[in-house]
Amino acid sequence: MSEAPSLEAGSRHDLRVGRSPDAPDEADLRDDDGVFGYVHSYESSSRYDGPGLRMVLFVSGCLLRCTYCHNPDTWHLKDGLRISVQQVLNRLEGFAPALRALDGGLTISGGEPMVQLEFTRRILAGAKQMGLHTAIETSGFLGDQVDDRYLATVDLVLLDIKSSDPETYRKVTGRDLAPTLRFAERLAKIGKPAWVRFTLVAGHTDDPANVEGIARFVAPMKNVQWVEVQPFHQMGAFKWKAMNLEYKHADTSPPKPELIKRVIEQFRAAGCNVR
Repeated sequence: MSEAPSLEAGSRHDLRVGRSPDAPDEADLRDDDGVFGYVHSYESSSRYDGPGLRMVLFVSGCLLRCTYCHNPDTWHLKDGLRISVQQVLNRLEGFAPALRALDGGLTISGGEPMVQLEFTRRILAGAKQMGLHTAIETSGFLGDQVDDRYLATVDLVLLDIKSSDPETYRKVTGRDLAPTLRFAERLAKIGKPAWVRFTLVAGHTDDPANVEGIARFVAPMKNVQWVEVQPFHQMGAFKWKAMNLEYKHADTSPPKPELIKRVIEQFRAAGCNVR
């Protein structure tokens, strides 16, 4: 096969579909060597996805189908661009001096980094060789497939815990909650630094008992440095329309300040560092 096309800068808010129509289904991918993978885009100056200034690589492929996802164009490998690990590292190397100087590094988000385990492991390992801090943003659903070799390349896990109630979790993601909780417990056991992220969707994940369940689960975990409450927004609504997907949250409003305050106080009262 000819050399892969160039890695594209851009934004998590760009709509990118149908760029690799021959790609396998994300549930069937056999990522044995990981020399090539599927990528949505990258951002070079994020201060949102880990400490310091960061390059964020958005990879394609996810097994969850979150009803409020703002990047449904990262669900399928066929919508990503087929890129080599070396191309990613070459691009990262150009940013590395600035990222190191500003106490930042590389974050791999998605989609779901664990769909392309060997591809993302190679990139993370290359970033570590450049002296960069590394992070992944993950739902943890595929955490049972992650070995210690992979985790050794990760300095920080941004773990999305979308609900503490199994029924609510399945309703908003289409998947089981248990694998995420197992992965969180494993991270706590080995002391792997983590930030827990919770998307607050009014009328769906805001039930006080649901929030309290996450808070009680996370509070004893010494490795969890922050709980981040992320208010639902409509910035990805146009993607659902453009992709002819049924969007169940067209009439869902962003949470009001008083609701955000209540949820933050619930986490704080349980003993979590929250923001």
